[in-house]
Amino acid sequence: MKGSRPEQAVLSRDTDMSKTEATRAVIEGMVDGLNDHRIDDIGVFFAESFRWMGNRGCGTKNGLREFQDNWQRPFQAAFSNKVCVDEARLFMGEWAAAFGRQEATHSGDFMGLAATGKRIEIRYMDFWKVEEGRITDNWVMVDFPHVLAQLGRDVFQGEGWEAFDRGEKTPPRPDH
Repeated sequence: MKGSRPEQAVLSRDTDMSKTEATRAVIEGMVDGLNDHRIDDIGVFFAESFRWMGNRGCGTKNGLREFQDNWQRPFQAAFSNKVCVDEARLFMGEWAAAFGRQEATHSGDFMGLAATGKRIEIRYMDFWKVEEGRITDNWVMVDFPHVLAQLGRDVFQGEGWEAFDRGEKTPPRPDH
């Protein structure tokens, strides 16, 4: 659409670039902590009041306790022997981002599916804001449809657009 555009990058436009290395240190320490399967003392990296905002299926966690009780513990109950592998990390002042995968064993209930013992890949993207040495906000995308497909459940019931990529269906085109 031509014409006016919404204001862009409001949250990050005034970032203090001198904080880039401090942000990097917090994020790298936090990822190491997650790879060590820390839960009870993970607050060393997160503010008590931090917000974890996930995609549909993940939910939103308000505060450290909700993150620990409603994300970390259920996740570690469902997936054991997990390791987090960031494929790329970007740092800019108080901001950081990463995408990558977790490799884990499906060893407990996950979204109604009993443990299969399968080794799976969990793809994700994370965007963090770090203030005063702690993560205060975390926007998260976890590819749960990909996880469920590896466990034998197609949440798109055959209607996913991958059928276009495989040449099984013809993609529609706009009328104009």
